[in-house]
Amino acid sequence: DFFNLLGEDIKSHLKLTKLSPSYRVFFPGDEKFPVLDMYSDLSKDLETFEKLEAGSGEKIKKYLKISGEQYELAKDKFMYRNYNSIFDFLQKDFLKEGFRMNPFQTMESYLDKWFKDDRLKKILEYTLVFLGSAPDKTPALYNMMNFIDFDMGVYYPDGGIYKLMEALENIAKKHGAKIYTNSPVSEILVEDKKVAGVQFSSGEKVLADFVVSNADMNFTEMNLIKEDSLRTYKKKYWDKAVMGPSAFILFLGLSRKVDSLTHHNLRFSKDWKKNFQEVFDNPKFPDDPSYYVSCPSKTDATVAPAGKETLFVLVPVAAHLSFTDEQKKEYRDKIINMMKKDLDIPDLEGMIEYESMYTHEEFKADYNAFGGTALGLAHTLKQTL
Repeated sequence: DFFNLLGEDIKSHLKLTKLSPSYRVFFPGDEKFPVLDMYSDLSKDLETFEKLEAGSGEKIKKYLKISGEQYELAKDKFMYRNYNSIFDFLQKDFLKEGFRMNPFQTMESYLDKWFKDDRLKKILEYTLVFLGSAPDKTPALYNMMNFIDFDMGVYYPDGGIYKLMEALENIAKKHGAKIYTNSPVSEILVEDKKVAGVQFSSGEKVLADFVVSNADMNFTEMNLIKEDSLRTYKKKYWDKAVMGPSAFILFLGLSRKVDSLTHHNLRFSKDWKKNFQEVFDNPKFPDDPSYYVSCPSKTDATVAPAGKETLFVLVPVAAHLSFTDEQKKEYRDKIINMMKKDLDIPDLEGMIEYESMYTHEEFKADYNAFGGTALGLAHTLKQTL
């Protein structure tokens, strides 16, 4: 949609490869179904769901039909409009269509009405982690994510996600944009309570009729807007705000290929609720975390030397956590040991040729992220609306 709006053909900028399988799911300790592949191909996925829960195949069809209708509804009625006051929510079409989106029911309670098998429900709930919320706090309107997952599929831009950034840069320059790099902004300039431009840390000013900040919202408001009366939210709002999770990330370069992984891999904790509580309610490094492992070298030969593998390991953890370097190293060892067992890579430690960690401090330093969050505000009902 974005490329079309600019009169551009996405195929002239990106080569997109549909992944098959879309992702692999690991259930440690599950003797019957320790590993499952999901394909975004209902002829295959329905067979998998039916194995997990007899009769779920027909239910999934109905569930995805409703999810698809909600996705189209969201795209046509809600996604591309502004909400500037409470009155925008009270318009007739919003109220009529909005209730069809299940905004006041949680994902957890909504899925409980459809399915019984915990593994099946985990597969349908995992995307919520990347929305920065828990199933018992996220509005059921986000079940549209499953329609995207199972109907549209998962695509990879050859060369990596950075190819998208390069495409956007090229289009911007084509339309006359001037791009400043390595130019930190120290202030959003305001005159007569209207935006006037930005000032760089160097002292240079660039005047503008509009300023769009894609920095962390807390940083934008509390640091770049100097006058308190012009801020949308005050400090007390941020003191109470529910933040999405941060991430404990490992970048690993391996000396040889790993047969047990596909491009996208998800390891689910046994105690789903406890894991979410440790990320959102009782902040700590999770004891039995769910985590994600990307292995793009399965799809793209350019991201690792021949015969070797590149891994990106992401463990969702609570924002605002404090920890020492020693604790960080201990958690790194815990995750590596889990991967050896969970993902069937027993000699992982000896395969590591390159390694780096990325945690809260890096999110703060590189992105000015409030509390080290990786995702900003959590998508709870109150904060979503």
